[in-house]
Amino acid sequence: MTVEVRPQPFDPLAELRRYEDALRAHGGYGATCSFIGTMRDFNEQASVQAMTLEHYPGMTEKHLQMISDEARGRWPVLASLIIHRVGEVRPGDPIVLVAVWSAHRGPAFEACRYLIEELKVRAPFWKKEQVGDDTRWVEQNTK
Repeated sequence: MTVEVRPQPFDPLAELRRYEDALRAHGGYGATCSFIGTMRDFNEQASVQAMTLEHYPGMTEKHLQMISDEARGRWPVLASLIIHRVGEVRPGDPIVLVAVWSAHRGPAFEACRYLIEELKVRAPFWKKEQVGDDTRWVEQNTK
């Protein structure tokens, strides 16, 4: 169960491959389910030029690890990976990667969905959008 919060851009498919290559040596998984969240260029009927993601270092990672541990307790998850960006992101930039490996697809799908949904609701991230010449805090997540 790996959790990382990064200020640097990342390539989610390269990260997925790197992590999976390390798991492949161990075998035992038959399903991989992943979710990649990317910044949109719109929100609430406005064009968004950029977004700044803030977090509490240490506390955010602790929440993400707790969510990962809960998923492992609910489903037979062999491994999971969460990578989340912080700092300034632009439309098209990856923001989050969530991946789950399990022996079978059912638990992989369910655990992956659980991780991203709980992350969106419980993980302490704050988003400020650049809309034209103004900035605004995002008060709630979309579904």
